[in-house]
Amino acid sequence: MNPVHHQLAARGLMIAAPRSGSGKTTLTLGLLRALHRNGLRVSGAKCGPDYIDPAFHQAASGRPSLNLDSWSMSPGLLAGLAAQAAQDCDLVICEAVMGLFDGASGQPGRTGSSADVAGALDLPVVLVLDVGAQAQSAGAVVKGFMSFDPRIRIAGVVLNRIGSPRHLQLVSDGIAPLGIPILGSLPASSRIALPERHLGLVQAGETSDLDHRLDAMADLVAEHIRLDQLIALAGPMQAPVDAPAVALRPPGQRIALAHDAAFSFVYPHLLAGWRASGAEIVAFSPLANQAPAPDCDVCWLPGGYPELHAGQLAAAGDFLDGLRRFAADKPVHGECGGYMTLGETLTDAGGAVHRMAGLLGVHTSFAQRKLHLGYREALLVADGCLGAAGAILRGHEFHYASVTAPGADEPFAFVTDAYSSDPAPSGSRRGRVTGSFFHMVATA
Repeated sequence: MNPVHHQLAARGLMIAAPRSGSGKTTLTLGLLRALHRNGLRVSGAKCGPDYIDPAFHQAASGRPSLNLDSWSMSPGLLAGLAAQAAQDCDLVICEAVMGLFDGASGQPGRTGSSADVAGALDLPVVLVLDVGAQAQSAGAVVKGFMSFDPRIRIAGVVLNRIGSPRHLQLVSDGIAPLGIPILGSLPASSRIALPERHLGLVQAGETSDLDHRLDAMADLVAEHIRLDQLIALAGPMQAPVDAPAVALRPPGQRIALAHDAAFSFVYPHLLAGWRASGAEIVAFSPLANQAPAPDCDVCWLPGGYPELHAGQLAAAGDFLDGLRRFAADKPVHGECGGYMTLGETLTDAGGAVHRMAGLLGVHTSFAQRKLHLGYREALLVADGCLGAAGAILRGHEFHYASVTAPGADEPFAFVTDAYSSDPAPSGSRRGRVTGSFFHMVATA
């Protein structure tokens, strides 16, 4: 029996493109800040697993942003989170990932593509086209996107990297016969670029003059995009009635959460779900040499950039000693960077070796860089704070660090990828301490 759907209070749009690097983030952030300045209650959302972009969305709009991922999340969870994003809101702007139809292997609607999200929520799509190296051929691109997937409605087009009035006229000539409105055109501009590092943009909290940069994006968008016309294209978002919004049960009643520049990669929807389930989150900063509060039930070390702060972490005696005392009789879990911190040593990019907590036997290195990227499904080997033995979690890996010595610990989970790879042991488990490079998004 099909679930009953209803219209959410907010209207929605998706900002998508044929490929990465087309200008989606610039347009999304500029729109969020411009509309926020105009008094509109506007929220952002990000397709796919991405820790960094939602923080920029929140900085631009003043409202929380979250992730919507069709591969890792069940349709009900995705819809429930969309309903959460739409609360007390006029407009939700969802930023796509990669190209609109790009995803992984999976069942229809569960490939991780942005098109899955747009189709599930009935979001009209604004297509951003980088036309820096083409003219009338842009019309053929738009026509292909209009007809490729019957779930998708291309509502309008924004042109990026327009070089001259003549260039704009030629591109417009190619698109005009399709009847799709051109909502504006953005000139090439270096004044609005955001700084980057090896996992994408530098985090919002670390970006110098962030408000100035966001205002510059908003000024550019307000000058070159017909905002009233774009807002009018937004459509009512659809979601099942009473869709769930808790992706993972809380790992404890009081959760000690490492949070600073070294440990910031935790999904907003996880924290919101834990709080909604009655859990309390007690943040602490390893970089400030703080230990997890001893009256907490579990300690969670999320991912981030510990490799950039390895020397400071190695010297944080109060943090490391307190973490070891906590782990003596309570669960500790580390994801990616947190996993590296729980290990014996972490080698930084310059080759210097730093002693870590030694709660797991793994040795990791950022000097031996190799990209590990993709969706993962993890089957838990033993009972723990993330679930019982045999529970299945869905998420991803995204890291450059390598394991130089795995140690003798038991594996945390057996992991497969989105292409049905053979299950392989992943991570480490020693007593109540667990960790892996796997980032959890939701239970399967």
